[in-house]
Amino acid sequence: MKGLAAGIGVVFLSPILIAGTGMMLASSADAVQSSGSFSSCLSDIDSNKVAEQVTKILDGASGKDVHVEGLDLPAEQVPNAQTIVAAGLSFDVPKKGQIIALATAMQESRLRNLAYGDRDSLGLFQQRPSQGWGSAEQIRDPTYASEQFYKHLLKVSGWQQMTVTQAAQAVQKSGLPDAYAQWEELATALQAAIAKTFPGGGDAHGKDTDQDKKPSTSTTGCAPGQDGSGFGHIPEGSVPKGYSIPKDAHPRARKAITWAMQQLGTLYQWGGSCTNSHGPDPMGRCDCSSLMQQAYAHAGVTLTRTTYTQANEGKAVSPSQLEPGDLIFSRGTAARPEHVGMYMGEGLVIEAPRTTKPVRITPIKDWPILAARRVI
Repeated sequence: MKGLAAGIGVVFLSPILIAGTGMMLASSADAVQSSGSFSSCLSDIDSNKVAEQVTKILDGASGKDVHVEGLDLPAEQVPNAQTIVAAGLSFDVPKKGQIIALATAMQESRLRNLAYGDRDSLGLFQQRPSQGWGSAEQIRDPTYASEQFYKHLLKVSGWQQMTVTQAAQAVQKSGLPDAYAQWEELATALQAAIAKTFPGGGDAHGKDTDQDKKPSTSTTGCAPGQDGSGFGHIPEGSVPKGYSIPKDAHPRARKAITWAMQQLGTLYQWGGSCTNSHGPDPMGRCDCSSLMQQAYAHAGVTLTRTTYTQANEGKAVSPSQLEPGDLIFSRGTAARPEHVGMYMGEGLVIEAPRTTKPVRITPIKDWPILAARRVI
């Protein structure tokens, strides 16, 4: 597994040992068809229009007035597609692999996290607990389901030389092996629209080879050398040599970042209040959301207590337009993220990661961002 996922705890590995690609996933075609399916292939997708509408959804639009060709429930489907792309980025899966995953989820569930399917099939990819894909609860976690799909795909010999439908079928073992092809054009448009919202996602992960790398033109300060990678290895609990809060940071963001940095090195405590992280009482230490709450409290900004509620604070911003002090969310789904950190500028994020780990600074390249909020 890449250091990306390991560094931020996004990927939760299944204890089940996966023996090659022989583990079969029954198709959910019957279940999906009963809820409405396309009778012909989608073609002539307007990629620019898809990108425009997808961006609206990711920026917080309700979906009621947003139409994405091929998606009947974009407010639900686009965040699930974003989770699939984020998982692909965390595994350094090339663009083609992300397209395969999206096309597969379109065919299996129409990009919905289904609680039903053929036999015991569940979730975005209709994976089956009885076939060793994990527990029902795990499979219903879109991040876990996406990671499991990629793990299986990467075990398929020569998958990059296969067509999208051949590669999908090699993983899924569907009763309708040619059905995935109809979603390739839409999947390609979705991948392109979503990947570019991640720092560097439209470049380093949007390729199928290591050639022709191009610097990012993003305004986030996340071009090569500014995605945090230029600081090299950052010892946990320390400030990277050469980092300073950007001069143009909002004064309240500057105060919040400064206070958060004063908690560096203190151990994570789930449910901790972050009111005395250096003290003897563990419950005075920080978890991810209390670190954000208290940092902004010291800057005169009131935030709610949990990651789930903080995901609705302030206003939504595109991950490609981050400013120092913005809250960024990962793990889980865009609608219900499970982890939050604060963007510090210079391609860095401060976070209270998880049990046994201290408050630390990590490069933003290690963050598959599901959502971002500006609270000042």
